[in-house]
Parts: sequence; structure tokens; C-alpha cells
Amino acid sequence: MAVKGKAEGAYAELERMIVFQEIAAGSLVSESRLTEMTGFGRTPIREALQRLARERMVQIHPNKGVLIPAASMESQLRLLEMRRALEVLAVTLACQRARSADRDEMSTMVRRLKEETFTLMTYLDTVRTTHHLITAAADNEYLSEALAPAQALSRRFWIAHMRHQEHHIHEGARLHCRILNAILASDETAAAAASTALNDYLVDFAYDSLRQPRGTADGTTARP
Repeated sequence: MAVKGKAEGAYAELERMIVFQEIAAGSLVSESRLTEMTGFGRTPIREALQRLARERMVQIHPNKGVLIPAASMESQLRLLEMRRALEVLAVTLACQRARSADRDEMSTMVRRLKEETFTLMTYLDTVRTTHHLITAAADNEYLSEALAPAQALSRRFWIAHMRHQEHHIHEGARLHCRILNAILASDETAAAAASTALNDYLVDFAYDSLRQPRGTADGTTARP
């Protein structure tokens, strides 16, 4: 595997571990510990950590270690303010610029979202892929680079505060289908409305995380 490929693999594994809280928020871990946990060497781990630091998923403290910052409701709401505006732009551009190949992949994703029974892990794969399909169709690399960290941090908050897993997977799939169908119809107004509806859902989710006790994936109350 080339160095770049190893760095990409290390990034994907570290992001997954952070999102699923296999590395707990608030913990300080060393690079050597991360190489042991992931099986990747020091160079790809360092490259992955630099990327994660730019995306605010980690904080690097020289000679001390790597801090996994906590995800607060306040920071999530500020993040969603930016994400809302950028995603409306992304879906609008996708309506204008989507190529035949983009549309074929979106149609395939719509069928998958409607027909497949998901675990949390397989559903998150569709979320990442859907985001990629939209930004690829929008054909603006600066927009894609701005959205990627916002979407990753949102996924982390969503999983960290997940209750009633089946309900939220169903709702997320429904909202993503609505966005993709609007793009497939080249309906900019409907695409912008669908994108806003997804962000409204995420804002409501953030506020709900304050009003209810943290629960396990099946909705039962977690032990302290």
C-alpha cells in the first residue's frame, strides 16, 4: 500500500474510532498508542492526525499527546449554522451541474436507502457516500473541503447522543432520499428545502440531547 493510501486508511480508522467513541472524548492518547490500536505505522498516523486536527476532530499537544475534544451542544449548533448555508449551496450547484454518472449513482443510493435494512455502521456508510455524491456533483473542491469536517463532526455528535437508533436511521434515510430525489429532478427549490429540512432535524436532535437522559442505542437509559 502506498504511503498516501496508508494515510487515508489511518484517517478512516481513526475517524471511525472517534465517531463511535472507541477513543473516548476528553481522553489524551499518544501516537504510539494509536499505532498499536490501528495497526498503522507512525507516518500514516501522523498524517491522519494532521488532517483530523484541521477538521477539529482532535487537538495535537506536542510532547503530551492527542486530545479528543468533547462535542458540546453549543458547538454543534454553531457548526450547523455554517453547514446549513453550505449544504444549500451544494445541492443547488448539484442540481445545475450533476452529470449522467452522478445521477446514476444517486438513483442507486435512493434505492438502497428505501430498500435496505441498516445497522448503524452500514447506515453511516450511506451518509458519507451521499455527502460525497452531492459535493462531487456540485463540482467545487473548495465547497467539498469546507463541508467535510462539518459533516464529520455532526456525525460524531449524532452518534454520541443517539437514542432510539432505528427511528433516527429511518428519519435520516428519508431526509437524504428527499434531497437526492430533488437533485435528480433538477429542482433547486425543492433541493434547498430538503437540505434545510435535514439541518432542521439535526438542530432539533441537538436540543433534544439536552432534554432527555443519555440512552443506549435501543432507547433504554444507560448506566452512569
